[in-house]
Amino acid sequence: MLKVIRSAEYYTGISRLNKSQLDQATKQISYFKRNSQYMDYARFIENGWPIGSGVIEAACKSVVKQRMCRSGQRWSRKGGQSVLSLRAYVKSGRWEEFWKSFHQINYRNCA
Repeated sequence: MLKVIRSAEYYTGISRLNKSQLDQATKQISYFKRNSQYMDYARFIENGWPIGSGVIEAACKSVVKQRMCRSGQRWSRKGGQSVLSLRAYVKSGRWEEFWKSFHQINYRNCA
């Protein structure tokens, strides 16, 4: 990512840009500098992490749409968020971890 940023800075410096174009180029370079940690695609691919929005969109459809939009269901914001939070724990394989923590917090004085 550093090479991309340096190259953009170099070409911005040698190009004959008007003020508006220079401002836009500077804005874009700043964006890359601020967000470069999120653009380490080689590492993401190496770790098997998704780099596109398709996986996220599919997860939203699976976690949210299928659960919340069934025929006849109505949810308050608080109730819907509670259901989605629990569903996220189940779908991510973290239910046992959640339940153990929940039980310890809410039932530690009960015996």
